[in-house]
Amino acid sequence: MSRKQVELDTVLVKVASRCNIDCKYCYVYHLGDDSWSRMDKLMSIETMDAISSSFAELVLEQEKGFSVVLHGGEPLLLGYTRLRYFLSKLRAALPKNFPISIQTNGILITEKILDLCSEFHTSIAVSIDGPEHVHNKSRIDHRGKGTFQDVINGIDKLQAHIDSEFLFAGLLAVIDPKTEPLEIYKFFKRLNPPSIDFLFKDGNHTNLPPGKLSIESTEYGAWMVGLLDAYLDDSDPIPIRVLDDMLKVLLGGDVSKEGIGITNFGIVIIDTDGSITKNDTLKSAFNGADRFTNTWRIQEHHLSRLLWSSEFRKYHEMQTPTSAKCIKCPELNICGGGMTVHRWRKDNAYNNPSVFCADQLHLIQHMRKRLKSFGLSE
Repeated sequence: MSRKQVELDTVLVKVASRCNIDCKYCYVYHLGDDSWSRMDKLMSIETMDAISSSFAELVLEQEKGFSVVLHGGEPLLLGYTRLRYFLSKLRAALPKNFPISIQTNGILITEKILDLCSEFHTSIAVSIDGPEHVHNKSRIDHRGKGTFQDVINGIDKLQAHIDSEFLFAGLLAVIDPKTEPLEIYKFFKRLNPPSIDFLFKDGNHTNLPPGKLSIESTEYGAWMVGLLDAYLDDSDPIPIRVLDDMLKVLLGGDVSKEGIGITNFGIVIIDTDGSITKNDTLKSAFNGADRFTNTWRIQEHHLSRLLWSSEFRKYHEMQTPTSAKCIKCPELNICGGGMTVHRWRKDNAYNNPSVFCADQLHLIQHMRKRLKSFGLSE
């Protein structure tokens, strides 16, 4: 019986396995998985060549495009020379309309790096959690010093570049539910980014996310309600991906990223040694949760072979929730059951609602009220 190959949407390429800062909540280094310690510190030229070759083949085989994100650790630890080599190889393999981006903490941004990214049509997103007293609570260097001003310096360079309109992809922030969402919103509004995305801190049913008191509590949902109100009350709001996607689904549209709605996305990770794994956020469930049963290496296996495999299809289908509560829930088409990793519980794996289920329902209820106040409905 023939079946359709799962198509790839996003490849995260881990070009550096170490980081120049030490964020307290980082799922790579602080949530139990230790695979990073056995990885090559930086991706080799040979691995870059294998990745580029596999991408070129996939472009010919897959109908739709896919995006490539250079990630880490801190990807700019790769250094200018290796980054130039890799970007040149990627751009030779990929059509120009295939997005290439870098997710960075911003500290190592330089004019030379920005010129390089401009040359090879590569955008940059920067991680920053809020104003200095918020950001420096968790995003510290290896000596315990806050990194806020160094990140702001990087953002300033990015915004000042002649090609900043393309280069600056946006900001990424991790939520601290103990902060004031209106203050956070106003801070980011002053930075004037093209967009911002907010992430919940990772956790699951066995190990609750920081700041969440119980499965039934709504600390994160209440915070998001405050952010939503600030956003909707602003006559000229900054785009916020998670809110925009949820509102679009409520109004009948489609989502752009995993964790919202019922669309499944094809996502793979390529580590510095060339090993191919599942979504790396799964690391926060248990040590090795992101590993396939079989060993896949980009030097030996083209991506198309992985995409045709039964274990990739099984991993892809993990995004669809299986718990009875989710399946019966009238809001499933909005939240999609949340991120796969947030459903984990030690005794029954991923067969649970998201640990943030109560938070999501709290937010969705408020969204419906606000849409109704504007005369809008699904």
